[in-house]
Amino acid sequence: MKIPFVSFEGMHQPIRSEMLKAFEEFYDKGWFVLGDAVKEFEKNYAAFNQAPHAIGVSNGLDALFLSLKALGIGEGDEVIVPSNTYIASWLAISYTGAKPVPVEPDINTYNIDVSKIKDALTSRTKAIMPVHLYGQACQMDTIMQLAQTYNLYVIEDNAQAQGAMYNNKVTGSFGDVNATSFYPGKNLGALGDAGAITTGSDTIAEKIIALRNYGSHKKYYNEYIGYNMRLDEMQAAFLNIKLQHLQLWNKERNIIADIYNDMLNNVGDLILPLTANNATHVYHLYVIRTKQRDSLQQYLAENNIGSLIHYPVPPHLQNAYKGLNYKKGDFPIAEEIANTCLSLPMWPGLTKAMILEVVRMIKTFFNEKEINSSIYSSK
Repeated sequence: MKIPFVSFEGMHQPIRSEMLKAFEEFYDKGWFVLGDAVKEFEKNYAAFNQAPHAIGVSNGLDALFLSLKALGIGEGDEVIVPSNTYIASWLAISYTGAKPVPVEPDINTYNIDVSKIKDALTSRTKAIMPVHLYGQACQMDTIMQLAQTYNLYVIEDNAQAQGAMYNNKVTGSFGDVNATSFYPGKNLGALGDAGAITTGSDTIAEKIIALRNYGSHKKYYNEYIGYNMRLDEMQAAFLNIKLQHLQLWNKERNIIADIYNDMLNNVGDLILPLTANNATHVYHLYVIRTKQRDSLQQYLAENNIGSLIHYPVPPHLQNAYKGLNYKKGDFPIAEEIANTCLSLPMWPGLTKAMILEVVRMIKTFFNEKEINSSIYSSK
């Protein structure tokens, strides 16, 4: 049985006719940029995210960048960011001229350790960028309290957690301005690049609406040095359809995770995902950890099971950030996660038989390891 790391068939096949109809309407209408589909999606996504405003943009990285720019963050400023996030979170900060200041994650949840944020603050700190990594909500109440105490902005990176909640409040609704990605593999994915920004501020929303469109509210009249970072009309039409199914798909991801959790408990040295108190998880990724990660991944590949590492090299060790002069060992928790984490197949449509096969092969791998270890130790 071949089991890919990700497949879109389980999501896309049932809505195929709706998607094709949306394309036909888009094609026949002849309006391709910032039209009715974008407006409709922005209204619907704002409602889903319990936010007064949603602004569609070109992708998740641009969403983060525009969020920071709208807050006036730039040269000489510092932004608190997790040490173990995907590099896009850091890149957006760097694009503004500000400096990413890494804070280690909680080793159990992989989200930023709120107890370590205070020690990273300086007189130049302007914002905290919590990342709801792998699909689990961060401890947003504590983060918002810290931000209020120290007069800081909060920009949520919600790219992996659409629909997750903390204390019954949805991610993407806590911060001053928040960014998400609709890259095809996300829980809510477009059929290409797309992203969005949510905010409760009328002023910030109006500025971002202009910034994404050459700094203009009125054609040929430019208020800011803006950018071409608009959500594509066609992608908005597709996202409008898929948004209606997101909650169901997230429930299915939780069902799959429950099976994995039950059947992989106490297998080898596996460390399974842990959801924090008051947080929910939408399992954009199902991430296990093991000291035998590389050999397990190879074994799964040899048995036609896909897996990926999220992420093999933390940002502080990337060549792109050598100018910050970090070295190996500076952020040991991020490095430990990078060296031991493995993402298993997780997508709506993953069948029970497929899940059981993944589990069977993982158990077989550890059983063989145990047998071989016993043989060598007896010699």
